[in-house]
Amino acid sequence: MSKIIKSMEIEALRKDLKNVKDFVFLEVQGITAQNNTSLRATLRKKKIRLKVVKNTLIRKVLNEEGINISKDSAYLHGPTVMAWGGNSIAQLCRDIEAELKNPKTSAGYVKTVKIKGAVADSLPVPFDVAIKMPTREEAIGNILGLILAPGARLASQITSVGGIIASQIKTVSEKAPAETAGAAAG
Repeated sequence: MSKIIKSMEIEALRKDLKNVKDFVFLEVQGITAQNNTSLRATLRKKKIRLKVVKNTLIRKVLNEEGINISKDSAYLHGPTVMAWGGNSIAQLCRDIEAELKNPKTSAGYVKTVKIKGAVADSLPVPFDVAIKMPTREEAIGNILGLILAPGARLASQITSVGGIIASQIKTVSEKAPAETAGAAAG
């Protein structure tokens, strides 16, 4: 590959991956054209992009972005396809796994598409860890739940005490007319 073509490819990778910090690395070998087109089309609908990359060039671009993947890492050995997009690394991983395990299409992907790993917020992580990470919406929901829990507990304690006092007042008020009626008759 000539220096001019390498520099053009590096520039294209820089442009495509600008400000992208979440990736999934795949190995795709022996996939049919129909399965390749189907995979790309399905993931494109979910705003996920796929790109076949040359390992040495992508390592250089990622290093420039502050994403260091060691030379002995399995992520950039053999044929590599990078996937990025979606709302978060968890959503990206879930969408890719769902498509690869889709009963209608998975037969074409079983031996041809392998997941190498993921990069979450510029840090390499195993795919099984990345898929369990919360999405942005799930993280916000968890934080809101933690923020609101003490207030909900306090409100329930206040209302339970108030309910007990109201019940006791009601019991006393119901007994008072019966006792006064007996005292008036005597």
